[in-house]
Amino acid sequence: MTNRSRSARSRPTPFQWLGYAFGRRLPDSMQDWVRNDLIGDWAVPRHLVRSMVPFIPVFAAFFLFPGPVWLRGSMVLLGVFLALFYSVAYMAQNRSRRLEKHGLPPDLENPKARRRHDAERAAYSRAHPRA
Repeated sequence: MTNRSRSARSRPTPFQWLGYAFGRRLPDSMQDWVRNDLIGDWAVPRHLVRSMVPFIPVFAAFFLFPGPVWLRGSMVLLGVFLALFYSVAYMAQNRSRRLEKHGLPPDLENPKARRRHDAERAAYSRAHPRA
């Protein structure tokens, strides 16, 4: 791979993706990939997976605690549930911040979701006209 093709990548390498999962900025050549990652059709599952990556060392450390395996596994499961809860709770803010960090408008939305939202708003306006 030449230097030119390395700098013009459209997808991150595994190490770049790992840095991205921890909050690092990707090169400008990957803005389309970032846009799709954050507002594409599968953005929510990707967000959940990406948000669990920084917690892997914590979950691994729970297995080093003394006690029966079921207790250590329960600690990991509780940690996963708690991390998922906060990940879902702050998903919109996280997406906005990542979009902004990569030079994209922070209010970008999935085009399909935007069309559905606009259709629902229009249907509501037709059903409940202002007096």
